[in-house]
Amino acid sequence: MRKPVALRLSAALGTLALAAATGMVLSMPTASAAGAGATGFATQNGGTTGGAGGTTVRATTGTQIHQALCGRASSSTPIVIQVEGTVTVGNTAKVSGGSCNTAAGVIELKGVSNVTLVGVGGGAVFDQIGIHLRQASNIVVQNVTVQNVKKSGSPTSNGGDAIGMESDVHNVWVDHATLTASGGESAGYDALFDMKAGTRYVTLSYSVLRNSGRGGLVGSSDDDLGNGPVTFHHNRYENIDSRTPLLRGATAHIYNNYYVGLNESGINPRAGGKAKVDNNYFKNSKDVLGTFYTDLPGYWQVSGNVFDNVTWTQPGEENNPAGPNPTSNTTVSIPYAYSLDAASCVPSIVTATAGANTGLKVSDGNCVATTPTATATATATANPTPTSTPTATSTPAGVNLSLAAAASADGSSKASGTSYGNVRDGDTGTYWSPSGSTGSISIKWGSATAISKVTLREAAGATGDIGSWRVLNGDTGAVLTSGSGAGAISFASTSLKKVTFEITGSSATPKVAEFETYA
Repeated sequence: MRKPVALRLSAALGTLALAAATGMVLSMPTASAAGAGATGFATQNGGTTGGAGGTTVRATTGTQIHQALCGRASSSTPIVIQVEGTVTVGNTAKVSGGSCNTAAGVIELKGVSNVTLVGVGGGAVFDQIGIHLRQASNIVVQNVTVQNVKKSGSPTSNGGDAIGMESDVHNVWVDHATLTASGGESAGYDALFDMKAGTRYVTLSYSVLRNSGRGGLVGSSDDDLGNGPVTFHHNRYENIDSRTPLLRGATAHIYNNYYVGLNESGINPRAGGKAKVDNNYFKNSKDVLGTFYTDLPGYWQVSGNVFDNVTWTQPGEENNPAGPNPTSNTTVSIPYAYSLDAASCVPSIVTATAGANTGLKVSDGNCVATTPTATATATATANPTPTSTPTATSTPAGVNLSLAAAASADGSSKASGTSYGNVRDGDTGTYWSPSGSTGSISIKWGSATAISKVTLREAAGATGDIGSWRVLNGDTGAVLTSGSGAGAISFASTSLKKVTFEITGSSATPKVAEFETYA
């Protein structure tokens, strides 16, 4: 294991002096903050809209945040919680109720869904208290500062993580956040943004991560490989020792981030982890990309990055830097649309947009900061970013005909231990794989069935492995559509008895967990 290193701090981060008003949680008609919709992998798997369409309440303490969660009709009733003031361990008590499972001394989003937590007004500061997500889904955290969360010393909160996610968490969008510490592990801090134990479909965007020994990880150990995919874009990492991020077996899309002062190492895919690293700017840093502190290799696809005063160490048994001239050793398919700013302008555009209290400004894709169109609930819009394949859409509504219409499945030769039927059993923990890197899987019915949409879901740990594909009319062999990357796919409505998803290219052995079909 790597020994902790001393973090070189330019100055200790002072606590912001914001008044923490007390009083009841107030019902509000609309939110005063606004933002564009979710981006990146948070748009997949059904999308991430948080509490859009739900009741909006105001909170000035951690206890009131818990009261808002516990006051819902159910644990999935949509809610937007506006936060203004300073939340601390001292004003965060456990609240009980049928729609919540909270804990004292930590903002606990546990066993809940459809929640937006957004800073408004003079700002929301979570001072020495972390935000914990566990068994949660469709969560938006936006425009907040989380600072100086400790795992040792006093007070302690959330295991020392500013934001931590674990145990079946999916579809989370963290946006315009400022996550800071005042040192590394030896000073009592852990990480700023951790994901583990089945955390999937997450995006971190337009945020600042600063003054910490560890930026964050995806996967807590070499056995915790069922996390991701994750998108990191337009974030500023500053004065961080390592883990920006650490990827254990996970896939990440990392683009248009500004890294300055990475003291020991940066992006660290390992144990089969894969990173697509596009148009980032690395400055005054060391070993910004590679596999470090392990002999279990990871992989990367690189393009358009700027390396400004970056130093590289020599390769060793547990040290495999990508530089000094990084080249790709894998390919990663991205199933959503995105616009790349030129790497040369990343320092300026990220400085203008990233972090809390910046007006939720974003890049227009041409290095110009712009304020997004307001939404009624200060959260993601109802329409996630479209995918990069013209025929791809968000998860279709309606009945999954693979389950509801007495369908069966077959396909090309399958890998040992897999089953055709696993793609239509409603269980993403089981899957079918071809015997090689390409192959086909089909859904079929006893009578003609009209379909216009299919969704292909990859198994945990295999997200992004599917490359190019074709959707075929299994009755005639006609190509209905083609593209790359798994996800939701649309085509002209066709009546058929059999539809086939043919994988024609992949970066690793594909694992299709579900083949959903819709009218």
